[in-house]
Amino acid sequence: MTVHALEAARRLAPRFAARAAQHDRDGSFPVDDFADLREAGLFGLMVPRELGGMGATFAEYAAVATELARGNGATALVFNMHASVTGALGAVTEELAEALGVPEEALAARDRLLRAAAEGSWYAVAMSERGAGARLSQLSTVYEPVDGGWRLKGAKTFCSGAGHADGYLVAARSAADQSTVSQFLVPAGEGLTVEPTWDSLGMRATSSHDLHLDVTVPADRLLGGVEGLALVVAQLMPHWLVASYAAVYVGVARAAVDAAVEHLNARSLADLPAVRARLGRADAAVAAAGLVVAEAARRVDDAPGDAETNRWVWRAKLLAGTTAADVAASVLEAAGTSATRRGHPLERLYRDARCGSLHPATSDVCADWLGVAVLGGDPDRDGSAPRW
Repeated sequence: MTVHALEAARRLAPRFAARAAQHDRDGSFPVDDFADLREAGLFGLMVPRELGGMGATFAEYAAVATELARGNGATALVFNMHASVTGALGAVTEELAEALGVPEEALAARDRLLRAAAEGSWYAVAMSERGAGARLSQLSTVYEPVDGGWRLKGAKTFCSGAGHADGYLVAARSAADQSTVSQFLVPAGEGLTVEPTWDSLGMRATSSHDLHLDVTVPADRLLGGVEGLALVVAQLMPHWLVASYAAVYVGVARAAVDAAVEHLNARSLADLPAVRARLGRADAAVAAAGLVVAEAARRVDDAPGDAETNRWVWRAKLLAGTTAADVAASVLEAAGTSATRRGHPLERLYRDARCGSLHPATSDVCADWLGVAVLGGDPDRDGSAPRW
């Protein structure tokens, strides 16, 4: 890449920050932020160079996501969903495609989707459902073959960017065989209905509304061209399902420290030893979480899917989520009551940071996964509940 992409992210972050308060207050989607991302070519960040993109590595994505989140965590979080779709599609090598049985026509369809992203299209993720969360094996959305394509019917929740994306990655179960879970790239338009349900504590600008589907898509919208790949890909590429959020929350935590510094200096509170100590601990915690995320990302690029790589992936998600919440709470306490007023950057960042532990996999699930691994078990199979 990607010096260009990182420079673009740093350039855009102050613009995002200037708009963030209003979008948070209104619960409105940051349309202008996404226009800026498109103009900067960042929708092609994870698209291979030969398809018109930047060909970024996972580590480079993490660096960009952190910078974007220092401007507006909500914007970075939605961008993460697009990067997850394009990153996972772009990571299917010829060797992996052959091992999975992906036909040539499916690879051609994948390339068309990636080229569209490089040209400015962006994709959302429609995976979670009420009562099932993000566990793929528990989904109620179903699909079945029809002439020329596939029929999908169901409802999704927490679909960030709903009503704004150009397409949606939809996970669904086969109506004929409930153990078969597949993914489709469903274009925006007829057959999709957005139900405005997102009115949350934090990340209020993500437009993570419910999405209802009763739609027929062409045959080539089955990703991979083979049914039943969703669970396989989840285990091969957990970094996109688990740790891609991590970089966002490192950025949110760093933004909270930055906002606290500005507030404390403006009110001549920086000379208080207790305040300095809080900022010192916060700075160290954010730096440590950032290093874990960077190490996880490095390992993903060097040995994706490796057992030790995956352990770092789960560590990154756990530490980023808990660190963001802890840091934001601590610096808010250092800043005092005036920083809790609606519209103050620290008040918004506190609420945004609190969401990091709640995204799948939640901090409790991450800790359990790691605990099973430490004890010598298989964390994907030995937990008390299905991971996927």
